[in-house]
Amino acid sequence: MSQPLRVLQIVPSISLVYGGPSQMVRGFSQALAAAGAAVTIATTDSNGDVDEAPLDVPLETPVAEDNYTVIYFRCSPFRRYKFSMGLLRWLWHHAHDYDIVHIHALFSPVSSLAAAVLRQRGVPYLLRPLGTLDPADLTKKKQIKRLYAALLEGPNLAGAAAIHFTSAQEAKISERFGAKTPALVLPLGVSPLTSPPPPIDLHERFSIHRDRPNILFMSRLDPKKGIELLLFALETLQQEGMPFHLLMCGANPQDREYEQSIRERFEQSAVRSQTTLTGFVSGDLKASILQAADLFVLPSYYENFGIAVAEAMLVGLPVVISDQVHIWQTIDQSESGWVCTCDATSLAQQLRAALKDPDERQQRGHNAQCCAKEQYSWQAIAVQAIAAYQNMLSSH
Repeated sequence: MSQPLRVLQIVPSISLVYGGPSQMVRGFSQALAAAGAAVTIATTDSNGDVDEAPLDVPLETPVAEDNYTVIYFRCSPFRRYKFSMGLLRWLWHHAHDYDIVHIHALFSPVSSLAAAVLRQRGVPYLLRPLGTLDPADLTKKKQIKRLYAALLEGPNLAGAAAIHFTSAQEAKISERFGAKTPALVLPLGVSPLTSPPPPIDLHERFSIHRDRPNILFMSRLDPKKGIELLLFALETLQQEGMPFHLLMCGANPQDREYEQSIRERFEQSAVRSQTTLTGFVSGDLKASILQAADLFVLPSYYENFGIAVAEAMLVGLPVVISDQVHIWQTIDQSESGWVCTCDATSLAQQLRAALKDPDERQQRGHNAQCCAKEQYSWQAIAVQAIAAYQNMLSSH
């Protein structure tokens, strides 16, 4: 009997507070394990960069999860950057315990140095950039990133067995810093609810009128998410007398100052009485909000995938997204929602079209659910990933 493929996933954190990009590693690992791989996640105990205590987890010892193993390491020093010397020391000694390593996040010191360790140890690895190679993202701290790329990420990309992009659009536009490394285009998956969440009366809990549709924004509060476009668009619709209520669910553990500025802008806006800012939500409350909403919105300036969009689709929510959310073509072709440009007028136009036609929202929500089940099944994605891993190993 052949030995199972030994896969190591390295990610700076899998804490809930970091949202979809971190959390997807859990779903991915569970699916890989179900497909026959032996999966370990190496990560830190980081649980927010500013005001949160570290995760209360055993350190440097295997923790059994859903048929996979997690090993947590102390986030130290440089908590702000989710760095761990302990993880890197462990990797140096244990790299050869694994057949292949999947690293999540670029321009993150622990991920970058992990790739450097694997290059020295001769263990094949692939990199998932999480949108960090998008030209728009590279303009932030441009000079520092140019130097960082020259020292670490350029050689890491060149030495990788593949670069894991989550959409064809991300693969097309991403900067490679001269590397000729092949691309692996593999979407992220979403996990269906294992059981219906307990009923929560959102209208009562958040003081929402029952006679208006609920628009849901559920993502990290970050400048790239197009939140100011959403505010301008909603103010336009409010002036037209169009009924709606916005539920804004999210936080930013890496930039509380920006999070507070968003709260203040909405509280001072014309739509303040039609907006509820819940902060970060998870578990049953998150599931209940998703199921009770009428429309999901994410007008990002750039988004390599948009796991929150896929989660909304899976529960049957139609979506309004910008054409910089890189799964927009799938949304458009499957008629799972409405697509706008990164412009407040265009966003208002698409929201208007969605809000005024409940029957069309219902139909597109049904289309969205069918699309998510077909395109974003972890089971199918895991089978594709294992086949890709084996192809990389055969040519290594």
